[in-house]
Amino acid sequence: MKRTELNLAERRKIEDLLHRKVKVAEIARQINRHRATVYREIKRNFFKDEELPQLNGYYGMLAQKSAADRRARRRKLVRIPELREAVIGRLQEGWSPEQIAGRLKLEGHATTVSHETIYAYVYSPDGQSQALARYLPERRKKRKPRYSRTPRGMMFPLERSIHNRPEYIKERSTFGEWEGDLMIFRREHGKANVASLVERKTRFAVLFRNNDRSSKHFMAKLMNVMEPLPQIARRSITFDRGIEFSGWRKLESGIGTSAWFCDPQAPWQKGSVENLNKRARRYLPRDTPIAALSNRDMKAICDRLNGTPRKCLGWRTPTEAFAEELRKLG
Repeated sequence: MKRTELNLAERRKIEDLLHRKVKVAEIARQINRHRATVYREIKRNFFKDEELPQLNGYYGMLAQKSAADRRARRRKLVRIPELREAVIGRLQEGWSPEQIAGRLKLEGHATTVSHETIYAYVYSPDGQSQALARYLPERRKKRKPRYSRTPRGMMFPLERSIHNRPEYIKERSTFGEWEGDLMIFRREHGKANVASLVERKTRFAVLFRNNDRSSKHFMAKLMNVMEPLPQIARRSITFDRGIEFSGWRKLESGIGTSAWFCDPQAPWQKGSVENLNKRARRYLPRDTPIAALSNRDMKAICDRLNGTPRKCLGWRTPTEAFAEELRKLG
């Protein structure tokens, strides 16, 4: 079983070896830990006393107590039912952990909690048993340690922000500019989900089933769906910053379709696909067993959505508007 936190015996060994002026790399070798673990342990738990600097140093027992205190703080949501219920209630209302933590402080609660603690609880066995991750704006299979996560700026660089997207896309003046999203369903029905796409000018909708939420799987399926269209009919797609869209570079290199991304937690910036999702939920409620739906079933839903006259299209249907744009391409 993989070890994580140091135990008291290891901390006492570190204290003893530091007192004997042994180098950190050798200490790590002797306790069979990575040297980075030992460096981090010493830095985190180094005792300092401004009045008695001669007492400064690393002490195994103090380090063990500090570690226990940190664990206790992380366990606030287990120990305090009232706090736990307040947090879970707001998660279910769609609040993000950061919003919950900030609001608790503003309201002057006797006991507050950080957003990192909320995330840790959501991805803990207790939180997983309650399926709390489904309420997060952006869901993952598990929570990575805070300082080992890939910065979102690397996944979704600034130059791909919706604020740098050409103005003509916003104005819906060109054909082939899409928005994309994922529709999520009840956990008991498995990992299957539905990808939703809408062409901004014609409001033409495409829905297809995914059996996995991984970015690699999603992008491969998306490319298969979009590639038969002429290049000019698939110029770009605007997504949110969900982890399933992090493989966008494959979309560009594979079929030449540009990707743009909304601001964090700003789904209204891709309002066309959000509107499509609301209409599609009439036929695909959250308790739908998606894995049981055939491709023919999905096509029938798309045909119904695309066959409905739209006021914004002068009462034409999205199917008619899309076909007209394709004819113009000659």
